[in-house]
Amino acid sequence: MIFPTVSGSNLLRQKVTLPQDFQGKLNLVFVPFLQWQQMEVDSWVPLVRRLEAQRQGLFYYELPTIQKRNVLYRTFINEGMRAGIPNATTRGRTITLYLDKAAFQKALEMGDEEHIYILLLDQAGKVFYRSRGAYTPEGGEQLEGAIRSFLTQQVD
Repeated sequence: MIFPTVSGSNLLRQKVTLPQDFQGKLNLVFVPFLQWQQMEVDSWVPLVRRLEAQRQGLFYYELPTIQKRNVLYRTFINEGMRAGIPNATTRGRTITLYLDKAAFQKALEMGDEEHIYILLLDQAGKVFYRSRGAYTPEGGEQLEGAIRSFLTQQVD
């Protein structure tokens, strides 16, 4: 599975095209669809920050995914998120996608919007791991195993 080419802007107002603008050799991507799902993303953050500190070349991103809307709506949503996130690093890694959600979800085999999706991608956008929902100890172990497996393959 390959992450589709999409464009958006991060909360520092920088335009990006993904997957080519992902910074890591390995990129962990959280895809929320609804505002309340930020709680699910936040449940993963302590683990992900630790992993990012331990693994050179690992970066994580949040990709709030919203149906394509007009510029006024996009500005309202983005500025609201900016106001709620004072940290510049977090703003830089939060990239809002306004797109055809159905096509995006189909490309990544996301069957619903009930929970977040978690994807682990290489620089080219190849998906090596996927999960769904809030952090659980089992989910954390699976993610750590996928990262170890990817890094071991890169060494071999």
